[in-house]
Amino acid sequence: MSDPDGVLLPHGGYENLRSYKVAETVYDATVVFCDRFIDKRSRTHDQMVQAARSGVRNISEGSGAAATSRKSEMKLTNVARASLNDELLNDITKSVGVPPGSSHPRLALPRR
Repeated sequence: MSDPDGVLLPHGGYENLRSYKVAETVYDATVVFCDRFIDKRSRTHDQMVQAARSGVRNISEGSGAAATSRKSEMKLTNVARASLNDELLNDITKSVGVPPGSSHPRLALPRR
């Protein structure tokens, strides 16, 4: 989706970005986690799923915005990072009763 004349900045192709693939995986895992451990009618369930969805959407929107504005691209990328880092992690730790910032075996990720 790049402009062949070079007038517009390169954009698009977000599906190939590692950050987009990771965000999609986080979204899928969040949905499974929430459906398994959190009441589907609760506000926490909705917030967690929405935060993960927001991360995916903002990465794709930021990629499209790159055609006209690097500032918009960076803003949307930072919003995606905030959605995936802060809101989502805090909601997960609260839902399993772990104080923020502490390590807990139930939250440990397998090492490769």
